[in-house]
Amino acid sequence: MTQNNEMGWNFDNSYPRLPDIFFESTEPTPVDSPDLVIFNNSLAKSLRLDAQKLQGDEGIEVLAGNQIPEAALPIAQAYAGHQFGNFTMLGDGRAVMLGEQIIPSGERFDIQLKGAGRTPFSRGGDGRASLGPMLREYIISEAMYALRIPTNRSLSVVTTGEPVIRETELPGAILTRVAASHLRIGTFEYAARWGTEEELRILADYAIDRHFPDIEDNEDRYLALFEELIKRQAELIAKWQLVGFIHGVMNTDNMTISGETIDYGPCAFMNEYDPATVFSSIDVQGRYAYQNQPAIGQWNLARFAESLLPLFHEKQDHAVELAQEVLSKFEELYHSHWLDGMRKKLGIQNGEEQDESLIENLLRIMEKNRADYTNTFRALTLDKLEDTAMNGTSEFNEWYEQWQARLERQEESKTSAYQLMKNANPAVIPRNHRVEAALEAAVKRGDYSLLERLMNVLSAPYAYSPDQEEFTKLPEPTNQPYRTFCGT
Repeated sequence: MTQNNEMGWNFDNSYPRLPDIFFESTEPTPVDSPDLVIFNNSLAKSLRLDAQKLQGDEGIEVLAGNQIPEAALPIAQAYAGHQFGNFTMLGDGRAVMLGEQIIPSGERFDIQLKGAGRTPFSRGGDGRASLGPMLREYIISEAMYALRIPTNRSLSVVTTGEPVIRETELPGAILTRVAASHLRIGTFEYAARWGTEEELRILADYAIDRHFPDIEDNEDRYLALFEELIKRQAELIAKWQLVGFIHGVMNTDNMTISGETIDYGPCAFMNEYDPATVFSSIDVQGRYAYQNQPAIGQWNLARFAESLLPLFHEKQDHAVELAQEVLSKFEELYHSHWLDGMRKKLGIQNGEEQDESLIENLLRIMEKNRADYTNTFRALTLDKLEDTAMNGTSEFNEWYEQWQARLERQEESKTSAYQLMKNANPAVIPRNHRVEAALEAAVKRGDYSLLERLMNVLSAPYAYSPDQEEFTKLPEPTNQPYRTFCGT
């Protein structure tokens, strides 16, 4: 059923104007009795949507996939991907894109219903999603946005009134996801494997037009596209590292061309600093551990380059040389972003050669003392050394004196340095035990009060407000390592 656009929908559909191999027209599967359980008013406002009407009965029907807004053109996207290093055909198996919302500035945003039913790309699954993982994505994606990290966002979660069967029977739900686009490295891998060179070129031109219009007139526009993607991914992954975020499933189908974080499945934030930290239950080899994320990002970018080789140069050997030259820039770009960010976390406003050793020494001491990552930098920001696990050790005392001497050497005042630290070090993150408590209350008891309070605190992570104090506390010690699950 088509529905008018009184709610503010202003759809265009550029993706379905691509060759047919890139998508399948797909209607969401209607659900019995949808109920809105969480809604993002600020995001709705920025999208120029009528939040009040969207939260009414007719709006909920749209968010559940039971009604289709006027001018929407629902599709499921085709893509492939390297999953844990192995190439496979994929595609939207449980997500339907309604269309692209255009706001007055001319920006466009994909509006996608995740958990909207089976599609032509469903691989034996039911196309549905359960409430817990959809709420988790809502929480983490909005927390990442507040942390100023590029990310897809979440507009709403609607329960379906229908159960889904995983290990047990769970309540079904649909997430409305908003992204600059859902173009992935895996989209290009799909085009390179199953499309023609002309279709690959059309896709690359589309990506340039949508995300990198400044390079449209570049003579080597496809190499320039690769270079722009390297820039965005290097900066994105550096930002992940700086807040201790572990994506958990950095497959090439989960790496966007826009440079946004996407697909919050088994993700989590690190507590005690340990570079080898892995949370995902399926990452048994630690491929996507915290310390591996930069290298995996570069590996994924190499797969993107392989897909574009025919567009780089007609001679493959020369195309490979060109790609390797551009790819080699990733490591330095990533390191530059990371080092700049770590300097800010320590209030350092200029550069000295010994800064990196100062940073590495702190991280080494943190790892040795099993110090909490976020709370350590919070304690340094507040100059409350007693709040760190390292306080009183000779190593840390020596390091602290070196750090203070470093701050003395810069022209800016100590007050300025500590303000810089406040802007760089979040006081709160989505603590795993807090997220789990909120999800359990919502899914098992229908109590959303914990989730709403958590979202309120996470909306201003750099505020250092009194109401955040409780949310900085660590979980009770346990012998059981924290594990996350994919949710599919």
